[in-house]
Amino acid sequence: MALSSSDPSPGTAAVLSLVLPGAGQIYNGDFLRGVVWLIVTPGFWIGTGGLFGWPFHIVSAITAHHRASEKHEGLVPA
Repeated sequence: MALSSSDPSPGTAAVLSLVLPGAGQIYNGDFLRGVVWLIVTPGFWIGTGGLFGWPFHIVSAITAHHRASEKHEGLVPA
């Protein structure tokens, strides 16, 4: 599949989600996934006193990168 300028960059998606969980998913065009991460991650930061905040930040970035990679490869609709 040829890449178009509208294909999300996996690196950009990952960095956005590291800065603000859910931002990478929204960048990928997955608005509802992004909103879920925007709600879940702060919930774990607050609910666990910061214990599980970092893992959710990292998982958010990994999933944003993975989803953007799938869109680049044409495995999911862009």
